[in-house]
Amino acid sequence: MLSETNLVSTSWLQDHLGMDSLRLFDTTVDLQAQADGTGYLPISGYDHWVKDHIPGAAFLDVIHELSDSENSVPFMMPPAEKFGAAIQSHGVADDSIVVLYGRGSPMWATRVWWMLLSVGFRNVAVLDGGWEKWNNEGRRIESQFKPYPLGELSIKPKPELWVGKQEMREAESDEEIVVINALSSDVYSGKLNRYGRPGHLRGSYNVYYGSILDPENSTFLPVEDLKARFSESGALNARKVYTYCGGGISATMDCLALHACGQLNVAVYDGSMSEWARDESLELVIGNDP
Repeated sequence: MLSETNLVSTSWLQDHLGMDSLRLFDTTVDLQAQADGTGYLPISGYDHWVKDHIPGAAFLDVIHELSDSENSVPFMMPPAEKFGAAIQSHGVADDSIVVLYGRGSPMWATRVWWMLLSVGFRNVAVLDGGWEKWNNEGRRIESQFKPYPLGELSIKPKPELWVGKQEMREAESDEEIVVINALSSDVYSGKLNRYGRPGHLRGSYNVYYGSILDPENSTFLPVEDLKARFSESGALNARKVYTYCGGGISATMDCLALHACGQLNVAVYDGSMSEWARDESLELVIGNDP
């Protein structure tokens, strides 16, 4: 494992840009709220990357290359072998050191981090503070890019890192499983309807993904502060933790924070609210209580 916290600093990256085994990727996706207020329109960050990026960084297209195009629920994890083929085409191999970053929220970088973990690749970390911290520090950027050579990656799927709708239903009556909702408090409570039906899954606690970042530089909070964020839910001592959000993206930020706190028995509900809200037979709770 590259880092116990699954994060690397801008100074660490600066010092290691010349490593032959380094595979650095910009994962940016912009989300624009739909005009009717429900759902989001994803826009690739490719044009930003073409203009400028951290030296050596390639671009990963999470929307098209790294999502299951055959699933009607957006952003779902593709079959492990298909994901592996895509990531190998960008140069990732068994001996690679992968660092991921993005512009704005780190959620897309943590999403790819989680996807890599789920195919058995662990030597991966997220750049703490992302593009903004790197750029604000006046570090070098460039527009040119030399593609990485094709990689050879052993795929060792870990399906236990994902859960589906049925597991989420069963978790409602399992006291040993803690469920965490990573969305904002307004979406969690149902005050704001983003996914067709408002509210949250019964029994789930709210740990907003924005609350685990330092507001000054968007780095993850120190571990002790992260532990405080999850203390009410009991997640750190739970047998298992399931995280969810709107589409299984920001939930992975909570996963990274939980890992940093030592809670490794975590899984992501990949369909999240995008899937759950479509099924009107499934309950959603209004209010601020689990």
